[in-house]
Amino acid sequence: MKNKRFGRSPRLSPQARLVLERRYLKRDENNLVVETPARMFARVARAVAEAEAPYVSTGRVGRIAARFFDMMAALDFLPNSPALMNAGRELGQLSACFVLPVEDSIESIFNAVRDTALIHKSGGGTGFSFSAIRPARDVVKSTRGVSSGPLSFMNVFDVATETIKQGGARRGANMGLLSVHHPDILDFIEVKEKNPLRFANFNLSVSITDRFMEAVFEGRPYELVNPHTRVSTTGPPAAEVFDRIVRAAWACGDPGLVFIDRINQTNPLPALGPIEATNPCGEQPLLPYESCTLGSINLARFVRRGRVDFDRLRSTVRLAVRFLDNVIDANLYPLPQVRDMTLKNRKIGLGVMGLADMLIQLGLAYESEEALDACEGVMGFIQSESKKASADLARRRGSFSHFDLSVYPDQGRRFMRNATTTTIAPTGTLSIIAGCTSGIEPPFALAYRRRFLDNQEIIETHPLFKRIAQKRGFWSDDLARSLLRTGRVSDLKAVPADVRRLFVTAHEIDPLWHVRIQAAFQKHTDNAVSKTVNLRRQAGLETVRDVFVAAYRSGLKGVTVYRDGCKQGQVLVYGPAWEPGAEHPARAEANHCPDCGGPLEPEDGCRRCRACGYSVCH
Repeated sequence: MKNKRFGRSPRLSPQARLVLERRYLKRDENNLVVETPARMFARVARAVAEAEAPYVSTGRVGRIAARFFDMMAALDFLPNSPALMNAGRELGQLSACFVLPVEDSIESIFNAVRDTALIHKSGGGTGFSFSAIRPARDVVKSTRGVSSGPLSFMNVFDVATETIKQGGARRGANMGLLSVHHPDILDFIEVKEKNPLRFANFNLSVSITDRFMEAVFEGRPYELVNPHTRVSTTGPPAAEVFDRIVRAAWACGDPGLVFIDRINQTNPLPALGPIEATNPCGEQPLLPYESCTLGSINLARFVRRGRVDFDRLRSTVRLAVRFLDNVIDANLYPLPQVRDMTLKNRKIGLGVMGLADMLIQLGLAYESEEALDACEGVMGFIQSESKKASADLARRRGSFSHFDLSVYPDQGRRFMRNATTTTIAPTGTLSIIAGCTSGIEPPFALAYRRRFLDNQEIIETHPLFKRIAQKRGFWSDDLARSLLRTGRVSDLKAVPADVRRLFVTAHEIDPLWHVRIQAAFQKHTDNAVSKTVNLRRQAGLETVRDVFVAAYRSGLKGVTVYRDGCKQGQVLVYGPAWEPGAEHPARAEANHCPDCGGPLEPEDGCRRCRACGYSVCH
């Protein structure tokens, strides 16, 4: 059916329509859905295109809105969730990622708590470094007392987050980082291992320096530094601390690692100070009070006759950069400091989803050298074209205000509209809407039950696999039942070997190949890459250690592992039909949020994602 102004309505799966109805589409005062998916895309397209008004004629604004609509309705590109939810509506907050400063004073800490509440209420997630807070039991001269340390103040943020609904649709999410050189680092490393319910609204990551990793490899102690007095003391052997990080991550998925020196080596604005924190899923390092708007291109839509259609990809990259730059001007920011920093730096993060689907269409196994070449080729192309698009916008609209303080003049660039242009985000819910695999992850399973609110389950089969099976004549009811029971085809002789080679699931892939794929994208990404290295339940501590070391040596900016079964609760299940209140026999391999891919944790009879706040009730 044609939309008279904007073209054809999007072709959405039943799962996509359900997600949109529950979380994105506009509702009236009686909580009834009053918006179709096509009207949602039209609303977003109009609101974002209106930012073109200072630069083009009135008639051109309408034509740009139509192009934005077509790009989203074709599911070639989707912006981050706050933009879909809030563009053209009263709330108007369109960014997902924020970082707030936390200094070593009561005033700074509680100002940050207040600002966090405002950001979460508007639909964003927040990241903090707590490394400036003096350690526990440190003397506080003004009160003649002792400091309670960073972990105690993190409790305040956690409780505040728990009480704030994000825009009525999303709950708050935080990233908490602490430097590996902080005297309280061991308590931070082990806090969730000792109490899995503590800091339910936080992802935790240790901020790792190069000098710490050198001490690990050399088998020597490293220094701890009191952030208040700046006094250094000799700490424990670095390898022992590293092993405790490994053990905690193996046990509960926290903490991850953020390689902070590597992040700052590629910081485009070093004159404004070091980057110390990231957003909740770790893919977006930001300076204090910066925000970033993200969007993702669906790579599955750009394969034609077994090859990547780079011409069409080029035009989509350029239009997506324009869309995201417009979002910066269309945004209603929750804090004046955030508005100021965002407008001066204009960071955007264009990424991808549907990578695994693209590789399958190209006939490339995820775990292959050819796949690595394809990943580097596609992301290198997107990086190059996004920079050209940003420069072209700058020629017409002006470079970002802090351009002269950036690294770009030294690189010989005369124009740049955006301080960064690329980021790889998780795209959990966006990939459901787009009908593709999440981010750069392999398929979780080839068939599974997705559990929604009100005990509703939907059976999903990987559409590419089913299409190939039907076309080649090996699809059957027995195969469908087997897929739902095991989630994979690697041991099914009824499936041809060349198909089994392509359709490999997350837990079947060597953990170090997860790292290699992530590294291929990181080479051509300004910011960072969100990816979870999924490990089988049987994986040992040495596997986690190998992943962390490989991540560091491969040039990653951060890494997260998730061992199957280390958390309770899941949204994706395969096996016999699930009954409410019963333990699912195959529950161990699907503890991931459908929104961002983060682990789910129990909460009041539900399961809630500790990264983005997505809630699944049983």
